[in-house]
Formats: sequence, C-alpha cells, structure tokens
Amino acid sequence: MFTVIIPTYNERENLERFVEKLQEVFTINNLAGRIIVVDDNSPDGTGRIADSLAGRYDNLSVIHRPEKQGIGPAYVAGFKQALATDTRCIFEMDCDFSHDPANIPAFLKAIETADLVLGSRYVPGGRVENWGLARRLISRWGGLYARWVLGVPVNDLTGGNKCFRREVLEALDLDAVSSAGYGFQIEMTYRTIKKGFRVKEIPITFSDRQLGQSKM
Repeated sequence: MFTVIIPTYNERENLERFVEKLQEVFTINNLAGRIIVVDDNSPDGTGRIADSLAGRYDNLSVIHRPEKQGIGPAYVAGFKQALATDTRCIFEMDCDFSHDPANIPAFLKAIETADLVLGSRYVPGGRVENWGLARRLISRWGGLYARWVLGVPVNDLTGGNKCFRREVLEALDLDAVSSAGYGFQIEMTYRTIKKGFRVKEIPITFSDRQLGQSKM
C-alpha cells in the first residue's frame, strides 16, 4: 500500500484529469494506491472538485486548509494523515502533469533498495521539456548551489517528485520543518540524508504545465 499526496491551489483545470490518470496507472499495474488531495481553499473551486472525486473514488480523501500557506505545510499535513494509515510509502506529486503518473512503478521498484527515491531531471536519462533558458538556468544553478552549500551528493535537490518510506517520515520531526515554499524540497532531502537514510535518484522527464498558472 502506498499513498500519493497532491497539494492544490487553483488547479481546477488539471486535478480531475490527473486523478483519473493515477487511477488508470493503479488499475493497469494492479497497484494498491491511495490519494490525498490537500487543497488550500482554492478560489477557483478546486476543493469542490476534489470533494466530488472523493465521492467517486473510495481510495481518495481530501484535506481542506483555510488558506494558502505554502507547499511545505500542505505536504506535512498530507504526510501526517498518510502516516495514520497502514501505508508503506508516500509520494509527492504535482497535479499539473509535470510529474508523470506512469513513473510510479519505477519509483516503487527503486524504493525496494532505498529509503527516499527522487525523480531527477539531472541524472543520465532525465530531462526537462518546454522550459525557457532562464528557467533552466535558475533550476540547474540553484540546485548546484544548494548541493555545494549543504555538501550532499544529490543532483536534483529542488525536484518535487519523490517517494519516501514511511520510516523516514516517522524519523523526521515534521513539526520542525521550517520551509513553506519550494525550499521545502531541499530541506526534506537534506534532513533525510543527515538521518542516515539511503537516497536514490532515478531519471524522469519533467514537462512544464500546459494548463493553469505556475506557482513558481
């Protein structure tokens, strides 16, 4: 059993399609997966769509938060709910299709010999699609700078497509995680490494969103 956590804010154009794709991947691969949508009171009605999906799929639940508080607290809320179940591993995924649900079997295979699996754009076989030069440079050099400052052997510290063993999240003090924005991804990986857990990177293709507005 595993859980996919999806933080949302104004994702009405993407959420239903993404959930349907996840359910398709679960079915085709005979996977026992759950989904937790964490919505930050989206003005565009994403939360209502999530509730409708929860009524359609018994493996989907929704956390409604009162306001936009950042991706870090959203994931922490999802982690805590997932850890209250019998789930063995927990995914982070964006619902704008920049993270491909079809990669879930590869993550589950990799987590057999790791404690945290990172979907990496910057290992052999990984790549980015539909980004301009400026965003490519910001992402690449930002990741390299964080790697140098923190002294950790990870190629894609800023990536947000991850799979944790539950033991990792149980060992970390989730209430002490301080990053609200995208620094959350760096902090979680750094804390995992400092605890002595095994981290593995696997290649993914990161595709920029086609619908909706980037939160970057």
